[in-house]
Amino acid sequence: MIQHTLPADIERTSMQIIAEELAQQNLVPAPECEAVVRRVIHATADFDYAHTLRFTPGAVRCGVAALKQGTPIVTDTNMALAGISRPSLAALGCTAQCFMADPEVAKEAKQEGTTRAVASMRRAAEICPNGIFAVGNAPTALLAMCDLMEQLVLRPALVIAVPVGFVNVVESKEKIFSACRAHNVPCIAAMGRKGGSTVAAAICNALLYTATERLDPAARGWQG
Repeated sequence: MIQHTLPADIERTSMQIIAEELAQQNLVPAPECEAVVRRVIHATADFDYAHTLRFTPGAVRCGVAALKQGTPIVTDTNMALAGISRPSLAALGCTAQCFMADPEVAKEAKQEGTTRAVASMRRAAEICPNGIFAVGNAPTALLAMCDLMEQLVLRPALVIAVPVGFVNVVESKEKIFSACRAHNVPCIAAMGRKGGSTVAAAICNALLYTATERLDPAARGWQG
């Protein structure tokens, strides 16, 4: 039987179902992480994320604080970029950008014999070295970020490390999580093979909705 047709009602009921099923499985997240975990499950219908999402201490708090200060978000795909709530960004005076389609990035990648993801992270490090970096597709982006942090040219306000796939994905997440801990950089990572641009956008939105005090969909109206 169809329960609801309005977006706010659908989202609110979905979140209630997620909370109930998490409780049934004894998977209640820590209060600080709850909004992120629920938002990712809401976006994927996959409760595995209650197990695989890992947070450095205070990562959510740091991400929310950075957004309240107008910190920009950098994504590794235009798909993730498209999924981030524009009204919430505007409410905080934040921007979100992706350098993957930048002609200069494509040129550099070709000249250096590397991937656009690597070149885009280098470009982002030049423009916004203290931004929030959300990676949902490219393990090479995470590996590049590790190198840039070692070189002291990149110090993100938060790293969201959630690429999906089979080659270098698990290893890159483990490496970036360790690098973030070593350099005192907040990090949220989806360990294992699962992830994707949808997950990256969901985490960004959970942080944005928290920062704007609009976790309840009614507070966001029809705008998302």
